[in-house]
Amino acid sequence: MGALKPWHIIVLVVVLILLFGAKKLPDAARGLGRSLRILKAETKNLRDEAKADDEMDSKADAQHARKPAATIEGEAVSQPARDKTHEDGR
Repeated sequence: MGALKPWHIIVLVVVLILLFGAKKLPDAARGLGRSLRILKAETKNLRDEAKADDEMDSKADAQHARKPAATIEGEAVSQPARDKTHEDGR
């Protein structure tokens, strides 16, 4: 049960020929093949873009991790000092 037997394929081919005609079947198969090639290429492009984005994110994380702690603290301390100068009007 569930196995595809040779006579199933023969019946399917006969039905397709009766529905679409012998001339339109090759054109339909070519169109389907082109569509599948386009879909495959677009899927590959999306995967490549996602991989490139992941690599850029990991590089940015690595650069942030290499930043010295004194610089990070210096940026945090210098920010309020700049805010005071703006409050005094200088």
